[in-house]
Amino acid sequence: MRLTTDFWVSALIRRVFGDGGFAAIVKRGATEAGAVFIIARDRMGTVRLFGPAAQTEYGIDIIDERRFSELLSTIDDTEAEARLDKEKRFDSDIWVVEIEAGRTAVEELFPLVSG
Repeated sequence: MRLTTDFWVSALIRRVFGDGGFAAIVKRGATEAGAVFIIARDRMGTVRLFGPAAQTEYGIDIIDERRFSELLSTIDDTEAEARLDKEKRFDSDIWVVEIEAGRTAVEELFPLVSG
C-alpha cells in the first residue's frame, strides 16, 4: 500500500528537521496522490530541483515506493521557478517542498534514480 502524499511529505520534513536541516511546504497539492517536487538548496547557493521519476523506473517489486530524479541544478532561482510554473500548469495538484539538508546529504533523504 502506498503512503498518501500528505503523510510522505510530513515524514520527509520530520526527517530533515531531525537531522539539523530546514524544510517547508511551498505548495500543498492533492492529499492522497499529488506529485512531489523538491527544491534543495545548499549553503553555497546551488538550487537543485527533483521531481517524480519516469514510470519506466518502476518495476513490479517497487511500485509502492516514491522515486525521484534530478530535473535541474542551478544557482538561478528564476530557472527553478519557471520549471515549477510549467509543472503547475500541467498538474495543479503538485506539492512543492523546499529543503536545506542538515547532516545527511540530499541524495540520502529520498530514493533517487540516475539519469
